[in-house]
Amino acid sequence: MSSTPAPEPREPKPALIFDDPLDQQSSDDTDRAWGDRPAGDSAADLKRFLDEKPPHHI
Repeated sequence: MSSTPAPEPREPKPALIFDDPLDQQSSDDTDRAWGDRPAGDSAADLKRFLDEKPPHHI
């Protein structure tokens, strides 16, 4: 009698989803994706302004 190894359990295949993709909000539909920052303190805003100021504005 030959012994055959037990088959390894298979991972389930990914399920197909047939939802309408236009019903879901994408990341570029939000204000955050366009560079808006959450309301924060004014000191951080000033630091960011000074850090990102072009050299011709000095």
